[in-house]
Amino acid sequence: MKITEIETFAVGTGWKNWLFVKVHTDKGIHGIGEGTLNGFIKTTEAGVHELKHLAIGQDPRRINVLAKRLLDSVSLDGGHIHRTVIAAIEVACWDILGKSLCVPIHQLLGGQVRDSVLGYANGWYRTERTPEAFLEAAKAVLAKGFKAFKLDPFGTAQGFISREELDLSYAICRMLRDSLPTDTLILIDVHARFTEIAALQAAQKFSDLDIYWWEEPTSRDRQETVHEVAHRSPIPVATGEMYDTVGQFYTLAAGGVNIFQPEPMSLGGIGPSMQVANLALAHGSHIAPHQSGGPVATAVCLQLAAAVPNFLIQEHFDAFNDPWTRDLVTWHPTVNPHNGHLSLPDAPGLGIDLNIDAIKDHPYDPDAYLNVHAEGWEKRLGRRERPAGRKPDQALSRSTISKPRLVMVGTLVSPPSLASNCRTARRPIS
Repeated sequence: MKITEIETFAVGTGWKNWLFVKVHTDKGIHGIGEGTLNGFIKTTEAGVHELKHLAIGQDPRRINVLAKRLLDSVSLDGGHIHRTVIAAIEVACWDILGKSLCVPIHQLLGGQVRDSVLGYANGWYRTERTPEAFLEAAKAVLAKGFKAFKLDPFGTAQGFISREELDLSYAICRMLRDSLPTDTLILIDVHARFTEIAALQAAQKFSDLDIYWWEEPTSRDRQETVHEVAHRSPIPVATGEMYDTVGQFYTLAAGGVNIFQPEPMSLGGIGPSMQVANLALAHGSHIAPHQSGGPVATAVCLQLAAAVPNFLIQEHFDAFNDPWTRDLVTWHPTVNPHNGHLSLPDAPGLGIDLNIDAIKDHPYDPDAYLNVHAEGWEKRLGRRERPAGRKPDQALSRSTISKPRLVMVGTLVSPPSLASNCRTARRPIS
């Protein structure tokens, strides 16, 4: 089997753009991946096309060899964007391998260790920054079946936070804790806002709220800062979403962090994410993958959730994106209202595919962009406010939108045919 072409699709989803990748082969099997990196969608898309010559002609089932080729062949390290490019292609190759063997990816990773995984909601507080508004939004989260959610209540604070702003942030979380069921899990994302002392002062103030974790409490410039906070914080510390190498997670062994947050897209895909999971296991820690991208990246994390023993909880934005985004792909996890768990994909490969017609209806939007240091970012409106119901492409001149490149390659196997073939040809891996 050989890779014949790689397509990219940049999709504007209102407050953020997503980047999907489709890898074609000469056997009619295709795989999909995702390379979403907020603010760098077109850059990452260009990176895929710059490096795809290293993948075309290669066997997609030799995933480790191909990933190393994509990493090493440029003779330099392109950092976060480089590994996001690799991840998009690497995941698509896992998808192809699973489809070729008629098994889901999690079987290739050692098989299921659980049938579902606890999920926590994010992207739900698109509202005013007041305790009352956040409470109403949180009630809607619980109505969807979630038992856990994450928020950043700190507005635009950076470095230090004023007493007034800290009091408001605390009041928001106090309202949530006092007004919601006692078993509700509240996670706080600090978004690397604070200095060490400010992060500790804020954690002390929030210490009576039974917060599940304190995410990215300090600047991303030096990993050592999070160690000091983790040792002294009354709230468990989670971090790692911005790490783009496995070695960066190794440094967590020196501190008190027991919740590692690999972002599969940032690390280079499924292979490196499994390495982090094993590193965390040896450290006596758990992983809780970061995932603020699109539905393909969600499926990647859920494949890991199925197979990784020390998997803690999964971030989930999908349920709070615009309803039409569901049309972009063929599968979505469900939320069990009894325990707040997300269902896991079980179809061959990644268990999800792209709806190209729906994708073409929502091209890249240069105003779909999130800046957590901009006033009112919680509303997730992008860089301009749009009237309700107006699509991004209606707000822009057609000349400013670059449409996805479409390439017809060979004869593709449709999802129904593949599923049918696998039902009759499913076999154990030898």
